[in-house]
Amino acid sequence: MKAMIFAAGYGTRLAPLTDNKPKALVNIAGKPMLQMQIEHLKSFGFNYIVINVHHFSDQIINFINSNDFGVEIQISDETNLLLNTGGGLKNVKKFFNEGDTFLLHNVDIYSEIDLKEMYNFHLKTCNIATLAVKHRESTNYLLFDETDRLCGWRSYKTNSEIISIEKTTYNEMAFSGIYVFNYNIFDAIQKEGSFPIIPELLNISKNDRIGAYNHDNKYMLDLGKPEAIKKCEELINS
Repeated sequence: MKAMIFAAGYGTRLAPLTDNKPKALVNIAGKPMLQMQIEHLKSFGFNYIVINVHHFSDQIINFINSNDFGVEIQISDETNLLLNTGGGLKNVKKFFNEGDTFLLHNVDIYSEIDLKEMYNFHLKTCNIATLAVKHRESTNYLLFDETDRLCGWRSYKTNSEIISIEKTTYNEMAFSGIYVFNYNIFDAIQKEGSFPIIPELLNISKNDRIGAYNHDNKYMLDLGKPEAIKKCEELINS
């Protein structure tokens, strides 16, 4: 089973913890966030992991090379140009083979989602991509129809939206930073360079089905702020 971890971000919301290290190496209960995610993926059977790097990339590469996690790890080096989420995804095509299915996990997400269950759920669908989502309070929401097909995005923070498929009503769910993709997502992505993934997925959703994996019964926490890390440590140590 194959996976990718997005670990290239600046982690500005975690400052000053990220003043001299990448977000991926910020400790949670004495363990770097990246290590926590690698071990988490491994526990569900993922044994091949691609990690993209940019901010303090040398620190992450040294960390990976200095530890044996018992899985194969490849580095997608974005040191010279941060490719954002969309460009970061497209850039890893060379690490996968035609016909592959792979899970993509943001480094700063803690969740109780059964990742193997989500992966297998995707395999039973005709989705080109499946997104982990939850009914929870947020400023941004993904919009789905009655069949859980992605149809749009809405921001209450900026009072804006992108609609890819017109429907009379939508089911609003917040994205949880975990995806499962088919290999042909690489050819479906039309943009080049550095760009965000969600607008591109909305464009793709017009022709290819992108579906929801609803995990309302499973907890998740965005680790992007210091107070969230403290809360995560309390959960781990409880």
